[in-house]
Amino acid sequence: MRALVIYAHPVEGSFTAAIRDLVLDRLRAAGAEIRLRDLYAEGFHPILTAPEWTGYLDSPENRAPVRDHCADLEWCDTLIFVYPTWWYGLPAILKGWLDRVLLPDLAFLMPDGANRTIRPGLHHIRRMGVFTTCGASRWLTFLVGAPGKRTLLRGVGLLLHPRARRVFAAHYLMDSSTPLSRKAHLARVRAAMDKLAGKAPAPQTMKEQTG
Repeated sequence: MRALVIYAHPVEGSFTAAIRDLVLDRLRAAGAEIRLRDLYAEGFHPILTAPEWTGYLDSPENRAPVRDHCADLEWCDTLIFVYPTWWYGLPAILKGWLDRVLLPDLAFLMPDGANRTIRPGLHHIRRMGVFTTCGASRWLTFLVGAPGKRTLLRGVGLLLHPRARRVFAAHYLMDSSTPLSRKAHLARVRAAMDKLAGKAPAPQTMKEQTG
């Protein structure tokens, strides 16, 4: 297993950091190779600049500003996100990572003469984990539409292997959490990670690949 962990929280020692550490621990226990991207610690620039936008379709030159992140994405077969949910969505730095790194001819293929819509480009990724905390309650998050969760599990998820294993865990009402609720959530994260680290989906047969 080659796991890329995308971590987004500005304060070391947060509960989100404890989730990150548990995720890394379970990956090590499973014998995984790990690459951790701590976006705040490395000072990742989340803004898609004007030159990047105008050169967005110019592959592979479009990768140059974030070449090392693109290489990580090509390398991994497991993609994990650990972050706090703010305003029901992703922190700006994480949304910026999606904007700048999930590029054409890497994460997806643009429409062409034979295809009217984009096509997935990350079929080599067979596992996805999403771990977050939310200040709002579960019902209020769902009422708003849980845009952060949907962006990752549905939006990014559609670019992965069609039978990719996915796990999700959120601690709701984080602002009124207790030692007991945090302990229970870490137990959920541990169980989800052990499920994720199980045997990966079998490769597609030639019939499945060709339809």
